Amino acid sequence: MKVILVDDEELQLLRLENSVKAVLKDAEFFVFNNPEKAFDEAKKTRIDLAFLDIEMPKINGIQLAKKLKRIHPQIKIIFVTAYDNYALEAYKIHASGYVTKPVSEEKIKEEVQELEQLEGLVELKPTKKIQIKCFGNFEIFYQGEPVKFAYQKSKEVVAYLVDREGSMVNINELNAVLWEEDHKSYLRNLIADIKNSLTAINCGDVFIKRHNECAIDINKVDCDAFEYKNDNPDAVRMYRGEYMIQYPWAVFKDE
Repeated sequence: MKVILVDDEELQLLRLENSVKAVLKDAEFFVFNNPEKAFDEAKKTRIDLAFLDIEMPKINGIQLAKKLKRIHPQIKIIFVTAYDNYALEAYKIHASGYVTKPVSEEKIKEEVQELEQLEGLVELKPTKKIQIKCFGNFEIFYQGEPVKFAYQKSKEVVAYLVDREGSMVNINELNAVLWEEDHKSYLRNLIADIKNSLTAINCGDVFIKRHNECAIDINKVDCDAFEYKNDNPDAVRMYRGEYMIQYPWAVFKDE
């Protein structure tokens, strides 16, 4: 296992290094007090696990985690923080992936064991009636169950609107993305299906329709991709380099 440790404070970095090395005795370590140099090393070396201080100048730990995820999607991230607000928010979402300062061997051991047990099971705490999953396969949920549409293609229309992050999209653009030929009449049926399906679960206000344009109200949904772009640490850790993989047009724009 290759492990990278990053903290801009030398004494904190030394404490982190000693604690992690005491737990992961067989690992190969790369230790940096400069996040940019850490990323340069990661571009040359496949890193399996990263311990990242959150508060650092120029590039903070969450931003560095995003950069590492782009080149090593499967990397495991454990954030290190001295700030209770980060830790408390983390525990509201999920307990794994954080070590609070001062770091100790016991804290590191507990966190590594937790990460191994819960890897791949991290979820974002729902705050809205509709939850949207973009990482991996696209899915839209209501109260933990997939939303059912009359037409299978309706879900792809929703996926494209989510990808556009609340921007109004006209019928011509949707038609061009989904088909090479003119299917505007069928597309209007899909739009009606989306409206009817969401209205049936009292979520009709999530879908916005104006003349020949439509959109998803992103303020009324939970979405892993939106949380990632808002620097939610758990969303960053969830990303594995896969985004709406069932749709060939989908490309995650994470910058």
